[in-house]
Amino acid sequence: MKARYVVILSFALVALLVLSQALYVVKETERAVVLRFGEIINDDVQPGLHFKLPAVHEVKKFDARILTLDSRPQRYLTSEKKAVIVDSYVKWRIESVSKYYTATSGDEAVANRVLSSRVDTGLRNQFGERTMHDVVSGERDVLMTELRDNLNTVAINELGITIVDIRVKRIDLPEDVSESVYQRMRTEREREAREHRSKGLELAEGIRADADRQKVVLESEAFKEAEIIRGDGDAKAAAIYAEVYQQDPDFYEFYRSLQAYRESLGNQGDILVVEPDSEFFKYLKKSTK
Repeated sequence: MKARYVVILSFALVALLVLSQALYVVKETERAVVLRFGEIINDDVQPGLHFKLPAVHEVKKFDARILTLDSRPQRYLTSEKKAVIVDSYVKWRIESVSKYYTATSGDEAVANRVLSSRVDTGLRNQFGERTMHDVVSGERDVLMTELRDNLNTVAINELGITIVDIRVKRIDLPEDVSESVYQRMRTEREREAREHRSKGLELAEGIRADADRQKVVLESEAFKEAEIIRGDGDAKAAAIYAEVYQQDPDFYEFYRSLQAYRESLGNQGDILVVEPDSEFFKYLKKSTK
């Protein structure tokens, strides 16, 4: 009985081992091909549990998700013969498993190497047909779309992959070119600053001249108005004096003489040379009588 159990157990183990070698699982994120002695017999294995003949069939699985090729920055020339450093990346996925396996033996590094070479050539051609302004801002999206469409056909035919997207992360100038560009920009900004200063000085001179003109006009008008007011005041004063003089001429004459004496003889050291019988001393003579 024990020998019988041992035989049954042995057969069960062998069956389990064979079954484990015969069954395989393809995940939702994978693509697979089945080979028979190195020849592809099934190039589109669907996700799920499948059966194969051990030692006869071989299964190759590949990542079916969108993969990224992040290329190293490369130096390209624009149509103006200006050098730029371009950092780009490519999004791709497997389209034809059989072509992909035939072209790369299922090695993702081989696919990236071939794709990188094609992308480098495409970018070099695209940049060579456009100016610096076009590749930086003007036609950047158009450039990427054309490059993707052109390379997609080649990638499908050669590698069995589809290029989902190609993008330029950044565009830089070489260090030697950057320095000259910065120097030119600095010179241009300094020139613009000088122009603004000159315009500012010219505007300031105009404002200053206009202010001086307005000052002269205001002073002239103020002087004119003051003279008119002064003339009116003098006229009114003369009229008042005349009216007073008509009321009492003798007193007015006496008052005016006293004013003249005060203004002429009021300060020490003043010397007045007049004739003794002058009309000026009329009231002084009367005061001595």
